[in-house]
Amino acid sequence: MQTITDLIAGHDDALPAIGAPGRDWLSYGGLKAQADKVAADLHAAGIGRGDRVAIVLPNGPEMATAFVTIAQAAVTAPLNPAYREDEYAFYLEDLKAKAIVLATGYDGPALAAAKRSGLTILWLGADEAAPAGTFELTAEGSGGACDTAAPEADDVALILHTSGTTSRPKIVPLLQSNVAASARNIAESLALTPQDRCLNVMPLFHIHGLVAAVTASLSAGASIWCAPGFDALRFFGWLADAKPTWYTAVPTMHQAILSRAPRNAEIIEAADLRFLRSSSASLPAQVMTKLVETFGAPLVEAYGMTEAAHQMCCNPLPPRGQKPGSVGVEAGPVVRTAHETEDRLVEGTGEVVISGPNVTPGYEGNPDANAKSFFEADGRRWFRTGDQGAFDEDGYLHLTGRLKEIINRGGEKVSPLEVDGVLMDHPAIAQCVTFALPHPKLGEEVAAAVVLKEGAEATEKEIRAFAAERVADFKVPRKVVILDEIPKGATGKLQRIGLAEKLGLAESAA
Repeated sequence: MQTITDLIAGHDDALPAIGAPGRDWLSYGGLKAQADKVAADLHAAGIGRGDRVAIVLPNGPEMATAFVTIAQAAVTAPLNPAYREDEYAFYLEDLKAKAIVLATGYDGPALAAAKRSGLTILWLGADEAAPAGTFELTAEGSGGACDTAAPEADDVALILHTSGTTSRPKIVPLLQSNVAASARNIAESLALTPQDRCLNVMPLFHIHGLVAAVTASLSAGASIWCAPGFDALRFFGWLADAKPTWYTAVPTMHQAILSRAPRNAEIIEAADLRFLRSSSASLPAQVMTKLVETFGAPLVEAYGMTEAAHQMCCNPLPPRGQKPGSVGVEAGPVVRTAHETEDRLVEGTGEVVISGPNVTPGYEGNPDANAKSFFEADGRRWFRTGDQGAFDEDGYLHLTGRLKEIINRGGEKVSPLEVDGVLMDHPAIAQCVTFALPHPKLGEEVAAAVVLKEGAEATEKEIRAFAAERVADFKVPRKVVILDEIPKGATGKLQRIGLAEKLGLAESAA
């Protein structure tokens, strides 16, 4: 079993590691030196092995290196910079944070919440003239005594919360060995080498960006060019400047990139992308096909979640095939299907379960959730993902949807992903999300929110008629809402659960 320090240790010090717009590259040697300095600064502030450090920074190279370096001395807990003060107060208390990292000059709600909790403030100062990701830490307050030993493989490296869409967020501790195993799995499935460069547009308070983009690249001696977040208007300029061999994003980002592709044909032609990657939500098959046509490179869709330190399955690179609508083959942990209520594995459609060294040992302080989420069978400890799916004859996993998102229309089960796939074939539809609408007699009814392509026209009646020709009557959306934009979560994922309430449809349907 390895630690994050082990992942980085063996690479040539001269290789570039972290880059950013308008900045010199931070080398692997510079990254290792930065880690040593951060450890010394943390220890001087009374922060050490086992202590929890919240990180609230904007996306960019300093956020990437703060995570990687602090995790080599303490426990990291990245938080969304968009939270309000009460949200920070909840998470800081829930995490039992001892310190918080904030950018020098920051005077926002995270600072107010940290002061309420009496945390040590670690001010991060970055010099734009220095290599990307280089920073100084200045402590305000002291954490007292600390353990200065380096973290070991079974120590916690990273703590994240589940999204908490339908319940209180659960704390997911990921061990050093979990993060290292997942990074190795991803690097292997993508055949990453020191010649590869990732253009990161994913938020770095989320497992996708932290592990798939940053840690997996570092495990392979590759480089990461850190954009300041996702911006479709700036993406193609970054593509030209960074000269990446790949990028990873969520489907909504890929769709925004596609919408601007025609006016950036020269940059796309000059780009030398080895592959594109999509994860964190199901990618419509139509979008996957269009991306491959546009960039002339394979797109590998992967399947991940926080509890797995991200990746579970991945579509393989050529010469093996990428299957639109599938999340690929096993790519790290052992993946099977299980009975949804009984603790046993099944053939065919069932709840997707995983077992492997990248899987969290369990939710913190939540024995009820652990009892529901883990079980023993066939000599392994399995984690229930909450997703429903089945493997095809080639070993590719096809998801039906989140079990909580499956629509129960008077006893008839409807997969929202299936209906999404049908609606995305409509020539006027750019995005869609099928969701459950409360119904007084049936319990739930099928509804869909759609965004039309620029300049396209379609009515609710036309869209419903289009679906009626392609799916059984009980799967046809009874309500279609045409929107300018579908509500998204903090990481850019479209929100299916609770969408009826967000759109004000729940009360009218009751």
